[in-house]
Amino acid sequence: MIDATIWPARDYSRVPYRLYHDRELYEREQERIFRGPVWHYLALEAEIPEPGDFRAARVGDTPVVVNRDRDGEIRAFVNRCAHRGALVRRELSGNANEHICIYHQWCYGLDGRLMAIPFRRGVRGKGGLDRDFDMGSHGLRPLRVAAVNGAIFGTLAQDAEPLDTFLGATILAEISRVLHRPVRVLGYTRQRIRANWKLYAENTRDNYHASLLHEFLVTFGLDRATQVGGVRMDARHRHNITWAEADSDTAEAARSAYNGANIRNDYLTLRAPELVEFRREREDNLSLIITSIFPSVVFAVISNSLAIRQIRPRGVDEVEVHQTLLGYEDDTPDMALHRLHQANLVGPAGLVSMEDGEAIELAHRASRPDRDRTTVIELGGAGVISDRDYRVNDVPLRGFWSYYAELLGIEPPDAVR
Repeated sequence: MIDATIWPARDYSRVPYRLYHDRELYEREQERIFRGPVWHYLALEAEIPEPGDFRAARVGDTPVVVNRDRDGEIRAFVNRCAHRGALVRRELSGNANEHICIYHQWCYGLDGRLMAIPFRRGVRGKGGLDRDFDMGSHGLRPLRVAAVNGAIFGTLAQDAEPLDTFLGATILAEISRVLHRPVRVLGYTRQRIRANWKLYAENTRDNYHASLLHEFLVTFGLDRATQVGGVRMDARHRHNITWAEADSDTAEAARSAYNGANIRNDYLTLRAPELVEFRREREDNLSLIITSIFPSVVFAVISNSLAIRQIRPRGVDEVEVHQTLLGYEDDTPDMALHRLHQANLVGPAGLVSMEDGEAIELAHRASRPDRDRTTVIELGGAGVISDRDYRVNDVPLRGFWSYYAELLGIEPPDAVR
């Protein structure tokens, strides 16, 4: 039984490995986080522009379908037939007038209502359903939905706080910054990693690893600890923005810092240097913005590439990262191609994502045997969880675990939030 006594430190600077490997805890996560009072990214309005358009999604283990109904309203439902629990929509996306379960052909409208059941009155007066069977009580289970600049979020909990409150002003501003004009989808990738989903959630909040693990980023100045940058969080510290400014350090400063850490950063060259070209699109000089929203979505801006990553747990020992690659509707053909070229940094075969996957798998495998041992999360100092205006820190990981512990009912006494 996992309870508040599991934490060796009330500031979450020590995380027991058991939390990545316990199967009973995984089920509690599904109940209290993914089916609990938390908002989850589902899709983009741009992916379902017309009535009847639909797209499959997931909220933890729960399959979901998002569609636009005949009146243009966006709705989301658990993708599970009321009859025998079969998946109704098996496609990733499409357009339809209704949703029909392949198993017994129960038919649901775009508003989720149960519309028709084959042989409802039986055959030749025999069989079928009772006359008082209530069709209205057996529709697809709805989610509450809300949107921010075309990004659709949903929750299975009717008592969840409003989406704007859940995200907070800092995160709302960043989503609005990324989705400040109409977008179009450039493509999708999916990556399976043999590790617990929380290791990937930590990785996206970890300002510290990128310029050590990803030699490519360091060499070509896309992500260095010597750049001007830091982390910003919402008031509850459950969400995080990792940011850095382009051209805010020098090659000499980076060489000095990384040579001291025995990191080689000056022997790679590019035949296509435009791959790492940063084309300034706004008045600021921000070239790296990784926005991690609890528990499982990341809005990633790396140079000129734009992507939304969904973290989809697949049991205790596996996670799928589903990535939507974006451009803007008014991008020139050259700019759209530039974004696609830079998207090669991430995804299943990405120049940096492969390294993330490998590192996370190493952590998952090596931590399994000694579940009472712990991580050490103290870069930037232990104690207070707060924003930092420097890059060598892992403070946002402690914010993630703080909110995680609250939701699962395992906060230690006098916990740091």
